[in-house]
Amino acid sequence: MNVSRMPALFLGHGSPMNVLEDNQYTRAWRQLGMTLPRPKAIVVVSAHWYTRGTGVTAMEQPKTIHDFGGFPQALYDTHYPAPGSPTLARNLVDLLSPVPVALDEEAWGFDHGSWGVLIKMYPDADIPMVQLSIDSTKPAAWHFEMGRKLASLRDEGVMLVASGNVVHNLRTARWHGENTPYPWATAFNDVVKANLTWQGPIEEHPLVNYLQQDGGSLSNPTPEHFLPLLYVLGAWDGHEAITVPTDGIEMGSLSMLSVQVG
Repeated sequence: MNVSRMPALFLGHGSPMNVLEDNQYTRAWRQLGMTLPRPKAIVVVSAHWYTRGTGVTAMEQPKTIHDFGGFPQALYDTHYPAPGSPTLARNLVDLLSPVPVALDEEAWGFDHGSWGVLIKMYPDADIPMVQLSIDSTKPAAWHFEMGRKLASLRDEGVMLVASGNVVHNLRTARWHGENTPYPWATAFNDVVKANLTWQGPIEEHPLVNYLQQDGGSLSNPTPEHFLPLLYVLGAWDGHEAITVPTDGIEMGSLSMLSVQVG
């Protein structure tokens, strides 16, 4: 393995309140930023940019998007002014070909799925970043293949950071009081951990076929929070260590599992 190879991370981002809070998850994210090799740039894939087709932010100064409601004013007053990288965005267009990638020069920016975790890892907001959208029209195996295509960036000093939650069912969330995980949430969270290093044909991968696994459909009534994990697993070379920097289920049905490749 290339010793200078950047890791690839999937971070369970959870509530936007993690931006303001100091807890076991935010401390782990901060520790990652302090101990991992410093990247030249970051490509981030967030559950919260879920589109028809694939887009990439291509502006010099992406805006901070506060894509949530009902939270304290301090959260809306927080910004993450990391620079964009139009050059890296154009490189992604070439790298991901023949997948068509639209250069977004004004509409999007960094949503809370991306800046909400990176503000803990790199609070100085001084590393160039681009955000890649998730194509809602494609099957899970396609997203895994996108991770394979992105893997080469890791040897060029670019870190891949994907953000979502492998268990994300807000309809069943226990908002107040009891925090005990639902059995199906624990079951699927365990399925994910047990299959991180699975090797075989993509179409047979248990996590590509996640809805068929124990607790999979209840844990993911919609796919956008799970799919970012597949980008990181696709970027694995089959030999690197895969570790779990954070784990835990909040509100009964929100997994804070994070995965580190390399």
